[in-house]
Amino acid sequence: MKYKLLGNTGLKVSELCLGTMTFGGRGIWTAIGTLPQEEVNAIVKQSVDAGINFIDTANVYSEGLSEQMTGTAIRQLGIDRDGLVIATKVRGAMGKGPNDTGLSRKHILQQVDESLKRLQTDYIDLYQIHGFDPQTPMEEVLHALDMLVNNGKVRYIGCSNHAAWQIMKALGISELKGYTKFVSLQAYYTIAGRDLEREIVPMLKDQKLGLMVWSPLAGGLLSGKYSREAEMTEGRRMNFDFPPVNKNKAFDIVDVMAEIAATKDVSVAQIALAWLLHQPVVTSVIIGAKNTVQLDDNLKAIEVRLNSEELTKLDEVSKLAPEYPAWMIERQGADRQA
Repeated sequence: MKYKLLGNTGLKVSELCLGTMTFGGRGIWTAIGTLPQEEVNAIVKQSVDAGINFIDTANVYSEGLSEQMTGTAIRQLGIDRDGLVIATKVRGAMGKGPNDTGLSRKHILQQVDESLKRLQTDYIDLYQIHGFDPQTPMEEVLHALDMLVNNGKVRYIGCSNHAAWQIMKALGISELKGYTKFVSLQAYYTIAGRDLEREIVPMLKDQKLGLMVWSPLAGGLLSGKYSREAEMTEGRRMNFDFPPVNKNKAFDIVDVMAEIAATKDVSVAQIALAWLLHQPVVTSVIIGAKNTVQLDDNLKAIEVRLNSEELTKLDEVSKLAPEYPAWMIERQGADRQA
């Protein structure tokens, strides 16, 4: 397992991060997974034994049960809490009241305390806003997060599912006000969905932000179970067809990955994960699992090496169509490359 600095910080996180959406299973989250505590413990132990020091959860996952089970697993297994980097999120609805959702100061300060209780810890390493809240001024959001860092409840802050302009606005406000800055973005990125490369990846590189990738297998579509010929009769995509993917293009990519996987005697899923691990902008890839066999397969992705020819094949079949203004920026900037 390799460890990378999270953005422009001194914090080192494993290149694979354990995702916890499969823990518990309440409400809409039953479509993702319904793991009981015993199986959660086994997955957490297997991950930590493999060198993972990074665990990502959120208050909304299984309506708080995922956080609770994560904290219980750490305690029951006797894992050194300080040896872990625990990340969670705030934004989604945690009740039916008008202030039980969003990113108001009230909601953030209430929810961080609830997350701390469920996780059975006195601090959160990375506290992330789970999405943009158009009804709360960004100044209010950032001030609340800054308060949490200053009082020791949170070590670092990040964001998730934001546009490049939203992140830049937030960084500018933090610079102006002297608030703690975002150090990372958690975002959807996969070889079957490279939209992030248009605006967000250049921004991340310029601002030295870390990137945590969610749904690296495109909601299981790149797991190797699905193909253009095989109907979806099982798996997560059957009940929860998300995130949106151009399936025809995805299956073209799967065909190429399957050829490469066969030459290396590895799974298609490992090739999809390995492609992400070969992207310099990626800090950590979040992997989730419904069982230890699936987790073991994903963990082996760190051993897969893709040569330049293989990376070129994968790039060609998955690359984005040219889009303005990117093609004009590239054309005009050709004479000014460093």
